[in-house]
Amino acid sequence: MQPPFYPIGTPGVPWGDAEIAAWLARQRRRRSYADEVLSEIERLLGRFDVVPYGRLDYAPDVYPLFALRSRDWQPARPVALVTGGVHGYETSGVHGALRFAERHAADYTGRLDLMIVPCVSPWGYERIHRWNPLALDPNRSFHPGSRAPESAALLALVAPFADRVRVHIDLHETTDTDESEFRPALAARDGRSFSPGGIPDGFYLVDDTEAPQPAFQDAVIRAVSKVTHIAPADAQGEIIGSPVVAPGVIRYDLRSLGLCAGITDAPYRTTTEVYPDSPRATPEQCNAAQAAAVCAALDYALEH
Repeated sequence: MQPPFYPIGTPGVPWGDAEIAAWLARQRRRRSYADEVLSEIERLLGRFDVVPYGRLDYAPDVYPLFALRSRDWQPARPVALVTGGVHGYETSGVHGALRFAERHAADYTGRLDLMIVPCVSPWGYERIHRWNPLALDPNRSFHPGSRAPESAALLALVAPFADRVRVHIDLHETTDTDESEFRPALAARDGRSFSPGGIPDGFYLVDDTEAPQPAFQDAVIRAVSKVTHIAPADAQGEIIGSPVVAPGVIRYDLRSLGLCAGITDAPYRTTTEVYPDSPRATPEQCNAAQAAAVCAALDYALEH
């Protein structure tokens, strides 16, 4: 049976301005970036330098962008970069980054300079959406001259210290709405047919095809397995269409795809994915899994 076509656009025809406007008119604010994210950043003022690195002007809304930086930032030290909320709807990416900042960051004082960017895409956070208002996916937009303001702002923030980044962990989720909403919308936007797939039940990582670090990925998987379950391969030996190269690990070409985890040449890079819709996981567990992944990544980078 052929899946129904997305309700915006014409099958086989990429969207133009009219279709993007029709899609945008359907989006509604469902939670507050100020109440749920900025308030948490404010609570951490005594522990970090809070760095404003831009603002998103999406009339009538304006979103200030903030990062948390080590107060004893030293240009001679390696940097650990933690990013969350590149896809704003992926809640534990945001709150996992904040949880790490609040509960674990002090353990790395004097050993690494920390730059924590909890919510790269606040418009998407408020609307629980993958895209920005331009119908662009920020996590396919990390390249020079990016048309996604969220991605361009993060690239500008990181540029002055990019050569010092030793480890970068980018926190994501794979949700049921990937299959029910976001993949069909992507296919419609690009004028392609939608082929239904599956959603992996559990945590997994995305390594870099061009510079794989299997021992690093394994260290993160082992740490997270103490908090939540690891996604198994499907019957084809894959997770979301990519071959499983080790338990809970697949690989993408991070840079060519414009993914956040590819914005530096850090030797240790990964993208986390948790499954918040699993009957075997809770929001608390997802946040804890993200924080555990960050700690394991930083510990490995310090030891090697």
